[in-house]
Amino acid sequence: MSANSSRLVKLLIIIGIAIALWLLPVPEGVKPDAWHLMAIFIATVIGLILSPYPLGAMAMFSLTSVAILGLLSIKDVLAGFSDPTIWMIACAFFISRGFIKTGFGRRIGLLFISKLGNSSLGLAYGLVFTDLLFAPAMPSTSARCGGIITPLFRSISEAYDSTPEKGTQRRIGAFLVQSIFQCNAITSAMFMTSMAGNPMVAKLAAQLGIHISWTDWALATLVPGILSLALIPYLIYRFYPPELKKTTEMRAIAVERLREMGRMTRDEWVVLGVFLGLVTFWVLGSTLNIDATLTALAGLSVLLLSRALSWDDVVGEKEAWHTVVWFAVLMTLAGQLNKMGLIAWLGQLAGNAVSGFHWLPMLGILLLVYYYSHYLMASAIAHISAMYAIFVSIALAAGAPPMLTVLAFGIFSNLFMSTTHYSSGPAPILFGCGYMPLATWWKIGFFISLVVIPIWLGIGGMWWKVLGFW
Repeated sequence: MSANSSRLVKLLIIIGIAIALWLLPVPEGVKPDAWHLMAIFIATVIGLILSPYPLGAMAMFSLTSVAILGLLSIKDVLAGFSDPTIWMIACAFFISRGFIKTGFGRRIGLLFISKLGNSSLGLAYGLVFTDLLFAPAMPSTSARCGGIITPLFRSISEAYDSTPEKGTQRRIGAFLVQSIFQCNAITSAMFMTSMAGNPMVAKLAAQLGIHISWTDWALATLVPGILSLALIPYLIYRFYPPELKKTTEMRAIAVERLREMGRMTRDEWVVLGVFLGLVTFWVLGSTLNIDATLTALAGLSVLLLSRALSWDDVVGEKEAWHTVVWFAVLMTLAGQLNKMGLIAWLGQLAGNAVSGFHWLPMLGILLLVYYYSHYLMASAIAHISAMYAIFVSIALAAGAPPMLTVLAFGIFSNLFMSTTHYSSGPAPILFGCGYMPLATWWKIGFFISLVVIPIWLGIGGMWWKVLGFW
């Protein structure tokens, strides 16, 4: 089947689902407009999963359909583009471009390697720490992985003659690529601004009446996140070890490359200052009553005023504008469904279905289903759009504590990205380097899930108890 034929088939499937849901009898207690809007929303999510067109294009088709069918006014349709959360995440995308453009990200990576590069395990930790350091201000996992971490990993592998072309992947490259991939899911889970879907989670939680601050999220993930990052490279080192154990030369190579880079440039200092300012005011924002979006806008303005970033850099940041479009559309539809009472109706329905069940085992089962169902998904955003609000509603209906519930599902919305070679933006980037066969990639992903899930549900659960979330 040709690409055009495949696209047409997928499009017909999506339209067919929308029509079928539209024509179903409207349940008692639901407004017809709410039911019909839900049909468009579900078809949109299916469109994000099947992807006959890019996410942004599918979102625009959905928005246009809602307006043409008279479900929402054009003013309501476009209201999502004024949401502060959307512009906070867009600004963070623009700011993250500064880490790559100025070379500051590469410098920090080389600095970690120069300190930890005596062994292959040390190199893995150096790359993971680099990812962790930039995670709070880089919501694009693809930019972090593709723009900063992957070039460093490739240069290390090639320095030790570990390449797929020569059949020497196991020398060090295969070990490094899995350490990076598995830990990227953890760093993405640790901050509200470290993955594009996290602000969406916070917004969906807010629509349910539960507010998550940047600090709430960071505190919740601190203990299980650090423990996971400490264990994962070591476990991969033990169960999928590199042939090369000692890499004493790499420290000297990193030092030499840092010497070649010279002193930090003016633009790098500006980027460092903005980065520290962002994290500081995001942490203290609730205390100082400073809006997170205002902080992001101020950081971007400093980069533009100093010319560390040009306006062309901002205009050319396609992933950011792409995110603005699909984020605005999904938030518009989800918000309107909530206003029309459909979410409350679903919650009541879920409550009736789980009456009599204790919330604790119910929450655990739902989180496991939520995690492993990502094997069927090629996008964390599509997964969140399709399942987050429903699963949270079921858990809340069973009596689960609100803050614990919304945060747990938000965190798992990142953890499940460590499963397959198509699970997230970094997955195809790293798998495409060719260092590991597909079967091994999946085996390691499943093995790590057996470690990560107990850490977050067990130790994480105890930490959340200390924080008062339940």
